[in-house]
Amino acid sequence: MIYVGIDIAKLNYFGAALSSDGEVLVRPFKFTNDSDGFRRLLSVLDPYGKDSLVIGLESTAHYGNNLVEFLVSRHYNVCVINPIQTSSMRRNNIRKTKTDTVDTLVIARTLMVQEHRFCTKQDIDLLHLKSLGRFRQKLVKQRTRAKIQLVSYVDQSFPELQYFFHGIHHKSVYALLKEAPSPEKVATMHMTHLVHLLKTASHGHFQKEKAQSLRVPAQQSVGSSDSSISVQITQTIELIELLDSQIDEVESEMHNILLSIDSAIMTLPGISYVEAGMILGETGDIHRFSEPKKLLAFAGLDPTVCQSGNFNASHTRMSKRGSKVLRYALVYAAHNVVRNNKTFKDYYDSKRASGLNHYAAPGHCAGKLVRIIYKMLTDDLVFNLD
Repeated sequence: MIYVGIDIAKLNYFGAALSSDGEVLVRPFKFTNDSDGFRRLLSVLDPYGKDSLVIGLESTAHYGNNLVEFLVSRHYNVCVINPIQTSSMRRNNIRKTKTDTVDTLVIARTLMVQEHRFCTKQDIDLLHLKSLGRFRQKLVKQRTRAKIQLVSYVDQSFPELQYFFHGIHHKSVYALLKEAPSPEKVATMHMTHLVHLLKTASHGHFQKEKAQSLRVPAQQSVGSSDSSISVQITQTIELIELLDSQIDEVESEMHNILLSIDSAIMTLPGISYVEAGMILGETGDIHRFSEPKKLLAFAGLDPTVCQSGNFNASHTRMSKRGSKVLRYALVYAAHNVVRNNKTFKDYYDSKRASGLNHYAAPGHCAGKLVRIIYKMLTDDLVFNLD
């Protein structure tokens, strides 16, 4: 076999190739992170044949993703190495030299002595799910902040509105505020137009009586008539609606990827495409974890350990040291599975009966769900706990 090490950077990559005997077949060379550079890499590798090559690169954030996808799509044997592995190999260097050219050879030598797994198209799909899941979380956080800001603006402009509609985060309220962001404008709006606006936005839920009764708090409101607040209200609503559409688009793309993967995890009762996509994306290759408790620790759902001398705490909190996105998805999925499966509902009830509150019991259900998901993914089994 021929082992090819590639050192990743933002603009330029370095590559080198070693034979199975450690002979340097291709001295370290530089190629750029663009189509010309990728073609140069292929021209260097072509004489050796794809089946005889093992290409490795370190996991370095997003910088190597394009190259991995490029090589996998052309059916090369590519594996992503944990930097800890190359670091231990680098410590064996007496001179302790670290340069781009030296790192390429270190990566190639790591390939020779360490076990490795080749990336597949499914790994690429899981990488995309991970990226989309994390991006969705950012959008959701932005939307939450925008909704909190909107409440503060409405509190200043029309504080009676949220009590009249029992909250302001409804399409009908958004439609009203975009057109009439102050109580004065609501009070002076033509009744026929106000009735039509509320009826259309609420899909017939709010009728003429609701519009007529809205006039009273609008006329008596103690809110500010400052036009600057009205501008902030309308633009914040537009931002929320933009974020809603972006979240929908991200979730649609996650749905499409999951359809192509056709994972057994979708047989879990009550699980959505969003939760399944986040769980699969954050977990990646399930074979990275030799046992369920390692996946549990990766999610930060494992209990902390508190021990000193003869004391050993029997009740501790979850560590929350792993992937926040995975932990969120697992707890949310566990909540839905409890609602849709008797075995999980009985388990949840037993935890509540033992003294755990409503917020602690789902964490234990998520731990049980992790063990089931691990078995389903490793053995490709559908859910069957009915």
